[in-house]
Amino acid sequence: MLSGRKEGMGRATADLSGSETTLDPIGAGVWHKPEPLVLLVEDDAADALLVEELIADGAPGVRLVWANSIAQAGERLAEGLPDCVLLDLNLPDAHGLDALASIHDYTDQVPVVVLTGLDQEQTGLAAVAAGAQDYLVKGRVEPELFGRAIRYAIQRKQTELAAAALRLSQLRAEENARLERGLLPKPLLRGERVIDVVARYRPGRVKALLGGDFYDVVQLADGTVHALIGDIAGHGPDEAAIGVALRLAWRTLVLSGITGPRQLGLLEEVLLAERTGRRTFATVTTLVLDPGARAARVLRAGHHGMFLCRGGEVDMIEVPGGPALGFLPGQANWPEQELLVPVGAGLMLFTDGLFEGHIGPGSERLGEEGLLNLARGLSGPAPADFVDALIEQAEALAAGHGGLADDVAVLYLRWSTEQGTGSGGR
Repeated sequence: MLSGRKEGMGRATADLSGSETTLDPIGAGVWHKPEPLVLLVEDDAADALLVEELIADGAPGVRLVWANSIAQAGERLAEGLPDCVLLDLNLPDAHGLDALASIHDYTDQVPVVVLTGLDQEQTGLAAVAAGAQDYLVKGRVEPELFGRAIRYAIQRKQTELAAAALRLSQLRAEENARLERGLLPKPLLRGERVIDVVARYRPGRVKALLGGDFYDVVQLADGTVHALIGDIAGHGPDEAAIGVALRLAWRTLVLSGITGPRQLGLLEEVLLAERTGRRTFATVTTLVLDPGARAARVLRAGHHGMFLCRGGEVDMIEVPGGPALGFLPGQANWPEQELLVPVGAGLMLFTDGLFEGHIGPGSERLGEEGLLNLARGLSGPAPADFVDALIEQAEALAAGHGGLADDVAVLYLRWSTEQGTGSGGR
């Protein structure tokens, strides 16, 4: 009878590579099967027979695979992961907690229930402290308790793995948030302040801080102010990385004294080197504001227009420009245009995420004209209040139709009416 039982268990072991069990195609190593699969690591045939009978009486449907040593258990685990391991602590090639450590060396993804003798209960407790889910004393286990112990061990391990995965996800999210927060631009304003800056940024990715839109402001020691706003096609992490690369490259070029069309040409080279696909391009508008002339030199590469706010009026200004960066590599021409910006006037640059939100059924969007009408209805408040109210109204109109799904960057620049008080933006 004993040999017959052993032959039956040998057939169960063969099931490890049979058609009833298949590895998860995702690569998680978890088995898809109708009933739990248990790997018994036990060198004593009589005890193995006892376990088989306990399963038959207390956990019908559970499939059993037998290994008589740690080495053989390693071979079984290499073929695929069971739902639970029943581990005897007295094996030919491992003894006591070393046996448990050996199983954990093979995998830490499977619950382990330790089997101990009548005089080894303290060892069982030590095994639980070392990472086993439970221990059972041979000769003292009722079938119902045996089946329940296996089910509870599997459930506890699943809960433990889920909690560990959640914690790891939270830590990664916190690290990413700190990284993204550190990459958000801070206007570099040197010398006597000549410009007030209001900046706002809202990424399109859920729970993200940084998207594919980018902006920056640099004031040189002579009072000249350089400003940039841009939009990478898309709003995922790759686009965010390219946006950061372009912004940092732009700031370096400004501090090196490189401006105008040459600056855009070099930025395009950076884009070509950083992008992951040929369809990735960037729309950009750059400004060089001269406080003495109260004028701005504007370069526009595929980007839409900007708002000129003065005397309670808001107008859309779109100077002649060239194609987006990366659209015609090495062939583009970006003419530089001069725009008068009188005292008291402000320029608001923004990305298309602010006006591309759906505001009605079908394909109806706010659009540039709709955004301009909203802005004209808000003319009068201080720049920060004006920008915040405009974003809030655009969000409210799109709220019932998917919201503002794309990244939004806004940069409002106005000649300063104060001296030596620092930046007026956020």
